[in-house]
Amino acid sequence: MPSMRRAAVLGSPIAHSLSPVLHRAAYAALGLDGWSYDRFEVDEAGLPEFVAGLDGSWAGLSLTMPLKRAIIPLLDEISDTAASVEAVNTVVFTEDGRRVGDNTDIPGLIAALRERGVEKVESAAVLGAGATASSALAALARICAGPVTAYVRSEARADEMRGWGERLGVDVRTADWGSAAEAFASPLVIATTPAGTTDDLAPAVSGAPGTLFDVLYHPWPTPLAAAWSAQGGTVLGGLDLLVHQAVLQVERMTGRAPAPLEAMRRAGTEALASQP
Repeated sequence: MPSMRRAAVLGSPIAHSLSPVLHRAAYAALGLDGWSYDRFEVDEAGLPEFVAGLDGSWAGLSLTMPLKRAIIPLLDEISDTAASVEAVNTVVFTEDGRRVGDNTDIPGLIAALRERGVEKVESAAVLGAGATASSALAALARICAGPVTAYVRSEARADEMRGWGERLGVDVRTADWGSAAEAFASPLVIATTPAGTTDDLAPAVSGAPGTLFDVLYHPWPTPLAAAWSAQGGTVLGGLDLLVHQAVLQVERMTGRAPAPLEAMRRAGTEALASQP
């Protein structure tokens, strides 16, 4: 095993990624002086060549969009968690040279909620229907006892979410995006939409809302998160998810556990505060 170990995050675009900040903070706290973590702009077309060029110094890769599915044919094995949503965000290179794919977004989301005291809910709502929404459903399969309502913009997206529900064992019901404010009556709402999408919903937050998990982290807080917090609800953001999934990545890649959650969170918070 080489003394110098490498890891990196791949994606396109990638310049915005906080992963190097989080992983480097972990290496520093763990005393892993010979470890480095970088970012590389890699699209789907360039992924096979990039992976083929990696030598024995590599410990692992983090994958972001659009590579979470494209990486799968290049791997020797993927975990059941990754297979359940057909998405790999973590690759670990074993000592015998095998490439093993995993998904830390799903357990990371669960861990972030658990940290805030949310371990089980009777029902939930998901705003959106993209790749992050399927990971949210996979997490809800483990913590939600009852139905999950997905608020979507088209019947095609509704079919997609119901299909994921059948696959993951979740009772998914769908509703039109025009009624998305009704989601706020749920004990847990997971917003998986791009920046700006939920801004118009913020004025509809009232009463004593439950828990909002908004997967965005910059700019933060989103108008929805700010309105939720102002009404006394519990709010989690994208940094919570990013840190918790990165903790699991560090543990898998380095073999060192527990990873330094607080040092990683502090580094991520400072990095976001310095962004314009």
